[in-house]
Amino acid sequence: MNVTTDTPLAADTTDAGLAASVAAAVDIDWNEAFCSEGANCFRFGLDDSGRAYIGSTLAPGEYVSDSVEALRALISAVKAGAADHLL
Repeated sequence: MNVTTDTPLAADTTDAGLAASVAAAVDIDWNEAFCSEGANCFRFGLDDSGRAYIGSTLAPGEYVSDSVEALRALISAVKAGAADHLL
């Protein structure tokens, strides 16, 4: 699972790997946000290559991405109570 932010990292010319680690911008087709209790809004999206995304409307440039199958498994586990101890 990948956590991404659209905020670019400061480039360090001594570390060529750092510049390569900045994620390239992707065109994500976001669904309408799912909100509960007012400001707690999340959105789901897909890109042209079929990757799935979950993001918060409070931080639009930050999101989690993985395959559709992996995020489907995550959502199923949360619905089954695997994250109840966090509430």
